[in-house]
Amino acid sequence: MTGVIIDARINEYTSRDPNPNVPWSPEEIGEAARACREAGASIVHYHARDPETGAPSSAPELYAAAAREIRARCDVLIMPTLGAGQIPDLDDRFGHIEVMAKHARSRADLVPLDFATTNLPMLVTELDGGPALVGDDLYYLNSVGMLKELARRTRAAGAVPMAACWNVSSLRLLSAFLATGVFDEPCYAELFCTEGGLLAGHPGTRAGLEAFLACLPEGRSVCWAIACYGANALPLAELAIERGGHVALGLGDYAYPELGDGRPTNADVVAAVAERARAAGRGVATPEEVRAILRA
Repeated sequence: MTGVIIDARINEYTSRDPNPNVPWSPEEIGEAARACREAGASIVHYHARDPETGAPSSAPELYAAAAREIRARCDVLIMPTLGAGQIPDLDDRFGHIEVMAKHARSRADLVPLDFATTNLPMLVTELDGGPALVGDDLYYLNSVGMLKELARRTRAAGAVPMAACWNVSSLRLLSAFLATGVFDEPCYAELFCTEGGLLAGHPGTRAGLEAFLACLPEGRSVCWAIACYGANALPLAELAIERGGHVALGLGDYAYPELGDGRPTNADVVAAVAERARAAGRGVATPEEVRAILRA
């Protein structure tokens, strides 16, 4: 059984209100990546953010700058996000990856492709204490044709596509992509559970993960990791480690007030997974080992 691959999901579009250690600027992203590498991470996933306000940014120069800052400090595999939501134009989604690919120091190693057209409502509690469903018109558009083209452009940019799977049908599509050569083997897939009011993924429970595992593509080489937005992923991480899987987590998904002084860094969260991986006798995978496995 291989060492545990840890993907540090360091910022997403998360605010600093619950935890001030969410990195925004390219320099902060680079330093967070270095610390996560030392703690046991082999992959770092990030979103470009305005360095002053933390607002989401699609600026290719910020994505490229963050990648350069990471590579100046450590050897992790770099996985920037794609433009999301209701953006049907693939140039708008993917353009920054192609700009990054122009220079070796800023090139992405992995690119996440979301294997579902997904509604993104949030179930929240209103001021009067009652539940409310918000985000009636929010969804993430990913047609099969779009995913095929994004996979092609990913390889052309010198990167490896990662399958972000939100449900069982995502895994069935991944199986079809492997059978028809859209994705190569071995492939890397992250299985997304969601809590905190986000209804898009499987619940962040043992049953939610087991439903994924029951439907992994048969007879295919899939290197899978568990991810959980909106809740502490460490219990699921323990199950994933036990079942031969890997782990994707960080402050981008959840603030982890359960750790340390209640305001841990991304590296603290990674270290908590690494500790569990070593206790289970698996240890953690190095970036060099992950590159060899995924041919990245």
